[in-house]
Amino acid sequence: MNNSDPIVLNGTSLTRAQLVAVARHGAQVTLDAGQLEHVRRAADFLADKVSCGEPTYGVTTGFGSNADKLLGAHRVRDELPGSRVQAPEGTLMEELQHNLITTHAVCVGKPFGADVVRAMLLIRVNTLMRGHSGIRVATLEALTAMLNRGVVPVVPEKGSVGASGDLAPLSHLAIVLLGGGEAFYQGERLAGAEALRRAGLQPVRLSFKEGLALNNGTAQMLATAALALDSLEYLLGAADLAAAMTLDAFAGRSGALRPEVHALRPHPGQVDGAAHVRSLLDGSTLVDIPYHLVPRFKPWSAEAWDTPEDQALSFDIGWDWVPANQRHGREAFYSRFLPFKGGKKHQPQDAYCLRCMPQVHGAVRDAWAQACRVIDIELNSVTDNPLIFPDAENPQFIEDQVISAGHFHGMPLALAMSYVKAAIPVLASISERRLNKLVDPATNDGLPAFLTGNEDGTDSGFMIVQYTAAALVNDLATRAHPASVYSVPTSANAEDHVSMGANEARHVLEMMEDLGHVIALELYTAAQALDYRREMLNAARRLAARGDWQRLAAKVANAPREDHPHYAQFVEEVQRLMAALAEGEDFHPGASVRAAHAALREHIAFMHRDRAMDGDVRTACGLLQRRVLSV
Repeated sequence: MNNSDPIVLNGTSLTRAQLVAVARHGAQVTLDAGQLEHVRRAADFLADKVSCGEPTYGVTTGFGSNADKLLGAHRVRDELPGSRVQAPEGTLMEELQHNLITTHAVCVGKPFGADVVRAMLLIRVNTLMRGHSGIRVATLEALTAMLNRGVVPVVPEKGSVGASGDLAPLSHLAIVLLGGGEAFYQGERLAGAEALRRAGLQPVRLSFKEGLALNNGTAQMLATAALALDSLEYLLGAADLAAAMTLDAFAGRSGALRPEVHALRPHPGQVDGAAHVRSLLDGSTLVDIPYHLVPRFKPWSAEAWDTPEDQALSFDIGWDWVPANQRHGREAFYSRFLPFKGGKKHQPQDAYCLRCMPQVHGAVRDAWAQACRVIDIELNSVTDNPLIFPDAENPQFIEDQVISAGHFHGMPLALAMSYVKAAIPVLASISERRLNKLVDPATNDGLPAFLTGNEDGTDSGFMIVQYTAAALVNDLATRAHPASVYSVPTSANAEDHVSMGANEARHVLEMMEDLGHVIALELYTAAQALDYRREMLNAARRLAARGDWQRLAAKVANAPREDHPHYAQFVEEVQRLMAALAEGEDFHPGASVRAAHAALREHIAFMHRDRAMDGDVRTACGLLQRRVLSV
């Protein structure tokens, strides 16, 4: 979508992609002229009912627990003895709407980012375009102009219970429209009236129900949820990429990714995740490599290599030979594979963090998809109260056309985001387990301990990277408790069950950063492991290509002596190993993994020896945050 083309809002067709374009990329919006007629009809209907003297909730009555109080024709407080409070301009009904906004703007905490606030403005405009809220066209156009001209109200993060909608944060949004509060304009934090003035806008005086239309809805929880899901969509792809790079670094097995496997348990996310990782690994000559070809890491020594090219390596390689008298019961295995143990374990399956990746990533993908379904409905829903039906057939009473309902209640969003919140540490945890497997010499299939040569015992390598990932996973897990299960009644128990959906969605949005950090740390570590694996395999291939079986035999730790009865068999099998290595093409990862690895290496060099890693870590996290890596 070209951001120069304004997005037309009609209340029924707003998408998550359009929300992201407006919130994060500054796209402009315009209002559908035909739909504005429905907005005007509802406002005119409401004005007509008020002129007839019919009582209407939130228009001629108070709000919440004050709903039983009808507004009078004049201010009783003006008659109080000693009253020195100057009466505000306008009618009691205008004062009611104005006070609703000014008294409800009581949030605390640091301000939301501009992307969240812009998303809130967009959502509010779109839902009001449905024509069931009673707002005037002029007020709706003023709200739209504030969005398009870059006025970003200061909305502190905390203060909504998610029913009656996001009253407090939406009041911070609306108070700027009245010339109050604070707003950011061109990066500067200003008084609301000054921000409007600099943007060439005028404050608005609210009419019937307009305050309630502006602050009664789910815009904060919906904005944070939609932006979180946009981030999670990218991170799901990045997690698949990290898993694919790790699988290549392990020279792992692809059987658990095959389509016929997942056809037997066809959860959509699982099927899609397996297919995505298969595509990322396409072209790999590392995955499914025969066991006997994979050497294990040995510390560098001056005598390890005999050519200038290989003498530049910072490692040695080796295998163990399996003598004939130790192959009993494994004859079928050794008819397929040569009797050499290198780095790759002789087993037909990988660890769960690799083998079960489609199931785990897929379950998180399904949680994301379910939340998307809920958010897509909410983006084009009316969420304030009461609802106005000016065209209702055969109305007998105003209650037939102005109906109090509960669309402001955020529980649909809250429970969807609870599901996502529980899934986030799951995705982070399996990523950390893969990272840990890469650095642990007991589990990394022949790679060096902590992915460094450590010839002199002075290097820690990537050991502490795993500590950071572990700390992040723990932090995410402790934040995963659902807010939606704990309702705290408000408004003198008139609002006796609330969703806490604003907290839920805000938590999920905040957790995206740390989830991204964990995945970035896996990619950073996997790139190092992949370099070692490729270099070790290709060094073995170059050695074999020279045809010197004796030099290759010297890499076998328990080679028999010439007077050993099995020496001739050993020589024949070493020569077969040499031929198998020499015949192989250059060992490399899948094309997409190779591209991601190259992008990482443009910014972060391979770590031959210990160095300061803080810059590397910041860079890796920044690449993911900026979505530099194609997933």
